[in-house]
Amino acid sequence: MFQAGLAPDNRPVGVFLLLGPTGTGKTRTVEALAEQNPAVTLTLRDYRDGDLEGAWYAIAATDDPAVNAAIVAEAERRRIFCVRADAARGGTAVTPASFAYEGLLVGVLAGGEHRRSAAVRSAIREAFQQGRIAPDIVATAVSDVVPGGVALVGGGPGDPELITVRGRRLLAHADVVVADRLAPPELLAELAPNVEVIDAAKIPYGRAMAQEAINGVLIERARAGQFVVRLKGGDPFVFARGYEEILACAEAGIPVTVVPGVTSAIAVPALAGVPVTHRAVNHEFAVVSGHLSPDDPESLVNWDALAQLSGTLVLLMAVERIELFAAALLNGGRPAQTPVLVVQHGSTAAERVVRATLADVAERIRDEGIRPPAIIVIGPVAAFGI
Repeated sequence: MFQAGLAPDNRPVGVFLLLGPTGTGKTRTVEALAEQNPAVTLTLRDYRDGDLEGAWYAIAATDDPAVNAAIVAEAERRRIFCVRADAARGGTAVTPASFAYEGLLVGVLAGGEHRRSAAVRSAIREAFQQGRIAPDIVATAVSDVVPGGVALVGGGPGDPELITVRGRRLLAHADVVVADRLAPPELLAELAPNVEVIDAAKIPYGRAMAQEAINGVLIERARAGQFVVRLKGGDPFVFARGYEEILACAEAGIPVTVVPGVTSAIAVPALAGVPVTHRAVNHEFAVVSGHLSPDDPESLVNWDALAQLSGTLVLLMAVERIELFAAALLNGGRPAQTPVLVVQHGSTAAERVVRATLADVAERIRDEGIRPPAIIVIGPVAAFGI
């Protein structure tokens, strides 16, 4: 297994752990690499849960499928990019087949089908070399396509295929990507090796300074002449503090391009076969943040009014307080048998769907071990399904 992280002085560092049974050829290759590169540390021992602490990228390449699966499972828990050599579709990231041409770095992904991506890569490279791809396209200046400054991009609900065409295009030209925890990790795995990826959750700050620290990174990098993509999950203007970042950049004189994203509040129920509206069933729906409990003095939500809503209620960030929200709605008059749909990791391979009623949703979530991120849909449409 290979893992990458940061040294105490923020230098990139690689650590090779030869875990489980591996061939002697692999061992010699890695030993030679470690000898030639002082930034690489080599450890020969069995894998232990916790080995990925502090890492951001790992390759599970042992000869034991069970060990590889365990490495991927830890990577999934820690939200770490992990390539699985023996079963590409079982990893959390895929290594593209790539080549360089005239200052371009071209990568091809085929959903983990390495032979297919390599074949397509070779065909594209040959097309470049033979001039079958128009030279004027190859020579197009980045300034003609990239707006400069900062681009605030919505990454969609989780499936990397659900980002907009414009969002993916701007990502391809980024010098720096500042990514949220819920941004699709597969999109980051497609970036060129020279792109700086900053995990917004790991920027050093005090609790009250979180957003200010992120704003500072955006402004600092943009002022240095780099094109910065701020990648968020869902839509950047739906409970994502996107407008706060725009205001900070505007105050600093940094231009910002906004690229809307597919919000999970609508897309995740849809992918589970549930529309948030349906003719003759409801004429309205509301999307509510669940980051504050109903009795929190800072809450701006009128839960009594929501309890009287006959349409659809979509709760985001509400799993950990669902018992309080359900009680508030029941106390406000919402029927106990109101259907509820809960979707964890919507639109991804890890998606889980739980159906309940308003009366038992808290118990069902607890029994099923549902954890964030999850979408909760309350209302008659939650009983629908394809």
